[in-house]
Amino acid sequence: MGIKNTVTSYGWPAQLLHWIVVILVITQFVLANMAESTDSRMQMFILLARHKSIGLTIFALALIRLLWRLLNEQPALPLGMPSWQQQVARVTHWLLYALIFLMPITGLLGSAASNFPVSWFGLFTVPALIGPSEALAESLHDLHGVLAGCLATLATLHLLAALKHHFINKDHVLRRMVWRAR
Repeated sequence: MGIKNTVTSYGWPAQLLHWIVVILVITQFVLANMAESTDSRMQMFILLARHKSIGLTIFALALIRLLWRLLNEQPALPLGMPSWQQQVARVTHWLLYALIFLMPITGLLGSAASNFPVSWFGLFTVPALIGPSEALAESLHDLHGVLAGCLATLATLHLLAALKHHFINKDHVLRRMVWRAR
């Protein structure tokens, strides 16, 4: 497997960034659920601090992944794939990118509006982009939750489509994003 994407496969940087973001997004859902279900206020703040740090990490990795995508060719979709499915695949990928960017942005703004600082694993604090506002904090928190639901739904559909292509269509769609793609 090469560095650059080819017509049949994503290169290892794209694959690595994809799978790291997948793992981190799953981690985010776990941390958020743990934070919501804990009875300890201190434990909740610790979990949310990790959640915020990982959110910033996802944002940075998604920027790198998007730049890589824009600078590299994309593997071709299977021959004979209906044009409507090709369009759905393209739209789904761009919506996933949008959600992966909007989640940390709404979280960061929501934290600022709540007057809670955001630090990246305790190494530096991100400057607050907006001032405190209880009403805005509540709206951003709600939006963050709605976007999380959209991301979970879209990512699940993305996974199911990849599995359908692999097990039912028996084409290369899933294989082009795994290390043994060639």
